[in-house]
Amino acid sequence: MGTSTDTIAAIATASGAGGIGIVRLSGPRARAIGETLAGSTLESRRALHRCFRDAVGDSIDDGIALYFQAPHSYTGEDVVELQVHGSTPVLAQLLRACLALGARTARPGEFTERAFLNDKLDLAQAEAVADLIAAGSEAAARAARRSLDGEFSRRVQEVLECLTRLRVLVEAMLDFPEEGIDFLAEPHIHEGLTGTVAALAQLRREAARGLRLQNGLHAVIVGAPNTGKSSLLNALAAEDRAIVAEIAGTTRDLLRESLDLDGVCLTLVDTAGLRDSTDIVEAEGIRRARAELSRADLALAVLDARDPEVPQALATALQGQTAVLWLHNKADLASQSARTETRADGVHLWLSAKTGIGMEALHSALRAAAGAEGEGSFSARARHVAALDETSAALDRAQARMAEGQGELAAEELRLGQRSLGEITGVLAADDLLGRIFSDFCIGK
Repeated sequence: MGTSTDTIAAIATASGAGGIGIVRLSGPRARAIGETLAGSTLESRRALHRCFRDAVGDSIDDGIALYFQAPHSYTGEDVVELQVHGSTPVLAQLLRACLALGARTARPGEFTERAFLNDKLDLAQAEAVADLIAAGSEAAARAARRSLDGEFSRRVQEVLECLTRLRVLVEAMLDFPEEGIDFLAEPHIHEGLTGTVAALAQLRREAARGLRLQNGLHAVIVGAPNTGKSSLLNALAAEDRAIVAEIAGTTRDLLRESLDLDGVCLTLVDTAGLRDSTDIVEAEGIRRARAELSRADLALAVLDARDPEVPQALATALQGQTAVLWLHNKADLASQSARTETRADGVHLWLSAKTGIGMEALHSALRAAAGAEGEGSFSARARHVAALDETSAALDRAQARMAEGQGELAAEELRLGQRSLGEITGVLAADDLLGRIFSDFCIGK
């Protein structure tokens, strides 16, 4: 599936004294272009120190030439890397010399796209390259590395194989209707489908966790006035970001803060206290708080530890919110120690944003909510989660059709589920999908 046109990109990997610049070539003429510039034969996987010269023989810079022979390269094609001093003029001159010898500039993501087309990476692994570059935390970088190593793809392939075997079995039995056997009632058919549904459900949960880890956790602090919401934001940010006062209604607008919390990206939003208010400005702040809460991954519901009752305005705002962490703040004033309880409505933490007691447990809970606590986390994207959701819906419909004795329709739903799942790794990927994915990459990757 490889391409035939040489491609090139310049990458300045560092700045200042000692910075390195790289010009990378990939394609059938990459070696010839590199040898012309280096004035020397290039041997595979051997670094050579050479003076690079342009077409008229003028010196561009001393540097290192590296040649990787196909298929043992990142793209699966012949690849040459020319390393020089990382100044912009030197890189520009070297790039012009390569173009003059017949290369062209690379499109965004073209090197990784070629790696995919030459079966060096599947589509999920290719996307993990961009996720690794864009990772905003150590946890996200580790998850992207696992996807690049093929962990996510392996899990997808396991479910895809189960689904494929099930589809083959159903369609094979459809070819023998004259036997008069209700094969849809066969135990191994139902066991196979039930097992596939269970494996897919687990994969969906882990992919959703990977998406949160990659994008960062969006947590919204909500509660009644004067429960210590702004103090909590300041404590998590480790600096005074929000105004704290005893006057109710001090916070009237959203205050957004992006944090690296123990290696996890966290977008924390402080909101106006939830209550009935006739103040026009405060009422608008409360409206914005409710709107922000509807988009949140996690609600941090702040309560006063001295008051066991949940205010009605808060209870109403949290209706339909599936992820809530209940924080009983001001535990020091209530003469209560830090503790954690798991109740029917979620996890409850007793803490004090002022004194710091219980904050370690809150950090751990936020890391878990972001997906950083589980071992073997892998990165995922919104399109992956959407494809898994589509596959799950197709399997649900297949189960319903089997229960109704409609084998042909059940087989069609299995086919649709198989197609959706295959789009994740690129087993079944349309050209427009590939175009959208690789257009998001940076030049040089």
